[in-house]
Amino acid sequence: MTSDAAALDVSDLAGRQVTVAGLGVSGVPAARALRGLGASVTVVNGSDGEPQRAQAAELEPLGITVRLGDGEALPEGTELIVTTPGWKPTSPLFLAAAEAGVPIWGDVELAWRLRGADAPPWLAVTGTNGKTTTVRMLAAILEAAGLRTAAVGNIGVSLLDIVLGDEPYDVLAVELSSYQLHWAPSLRAHSGAVLNLAPDHLDWHGSMAAYAADKGRIYEGNQVACVYNVGDPATEDLVRAADVEEGCRAIGFTLGTPGPSQLGVVEDILVDRAFVANREKQAQELAEVSDVNPPAPHNIANALAAAALARAFGVPPRAVRDGLRAFRPDPHRVEHVADVGGVAYVDDSKATNTHAAEASLGAYEHIVWIAGGLAKGATFDELVLTAAKRLRGVVLIGADRALIGEALARHATDVPVVDLDRTDTGAMAAAVREAARLARPGDTVLMAPACASMDMFTNYNKRGDAFAAAVHDLASGRVPDDQ
Repeated sequence: MTSDAAALDVSDLAGRQVTVAGLGVSGVPAARALRGLGASVTVVNGSDGEPQRAQAAELEPLGITVRLGDGEALPEGTELIVTTPGWKPTSPLFLAAAEAGVPIWGDVELAWRLRGADAPPWLAVTGTNGKTTTVRMLAAILEAAGLRTAAVGNIGVSLLDIVLGDEPYDVLAVELSSYQLHWAPSLRAHSGAVLNLAPDHLDWHGSMAAYAADKGRIYEGNQVACVYNVGDPATEDLVRAADVEEGCRAIGFTLGTPGPSQLGVVEDILVDRAFVANREKQAQELAEVSDVNPPAPHNIANALAAAALARAFGVPPRAVRDGLRAFRPDPHRVEHVADVGGVAYVDDSKATNTHAAEASLGAYEHIVWIAGGLAKGATFDELVLTAAKRLRGVVLIGADRALIGEALARHATDVPVVDLDRTDTGAMAAAVREAARLARPGDTVLMAPACASMDMFTNYNKRGDAFAAAVHDLASGRVPDDQ
């Protein structure tokens, strides 16, 4: 990012040449917004498929130029780039921009700059895992308090659409990815949370230090609370490094008994020792562990983080309980699919990295694990070491399954492993059948791949759908046609 990024203002964009990098959920609203400000807008997008052509046909009548199959060269005359998440800082387009002194904003940066004087405050959430669940929990709690809110950002709802829309809100629950935070230097949230930190997207950020630093941007300028994970000291380190407003507090959450200025768990009760009159001696009951759905340890941590942000905004204790009770998790996040023959089948396709898979594996006692996919540079020794005693068996799928198999051979030599060497449409059904063969009554067959899905499926949702369909076939006794 160039030093000119802060100097340029949205009020200066009329007549400027602005390039939008990427289409999709973020790029289309960004292009529209910029055109509405009077900018001359060119959208570049590397893909040239039917969805992209449909989006181009939507934008071109507005006077927006769309260049499909073109994402490397800097369009002539570009004075600002607005990028969608996912474009690497090392992309040729951005390297060319840096050489030409052209500033780069993310879609979140643009939304932040476009918000009005009476805009609602942002309660912002990031972390390697649990962001979407925490933001949805937070929105449910805020709604239970009678506040007008929305779960937005990286959750799939464009912040630009919200900022430029007519709907009035009291407060926004905002999910932010490390990609979005990288390009959002002006963002100043009411309160922010980093849920956890584990190696992920290092090919994009270049190093774990750079990844953590981008996550830590969520704390910059916080007004009321910086929420961190007591069990993950790296998140507290980010709080210490942040430049916040006078009076902003560090608020921890823990699965253990909380200290002053923390939220935690006491005898299956979620309690608050941060937002009470006498936090040295008092604790406020918020909810029961059984109010969290599902009550797995990592999900209880999500609930505590959501509660901390809501309490920072002044939400009463009862709303925390009512919001958590009303919350329903999104599909493919530790989702119980069915019980077949006394065995529980659980879909955690969203566990696309080792940190998420470790949390999922830690929630069950005896597991037949379905794992594998695209490793994204991850290693699996620590994950296997942690989970080995819980494993009844393992079924490996996907392009990088051998990496997990090698870790199992080193650290779980007694665990039966099925190496499924196929990537066709029937592969998941075969994996479920193999898992069923290994499982005993009382076990859990857990699909928590610890890998991305794109080697075999369009996304983790499609992978989860395939798992659920295979489980339902197993329950009904149906056998796929290819078997």
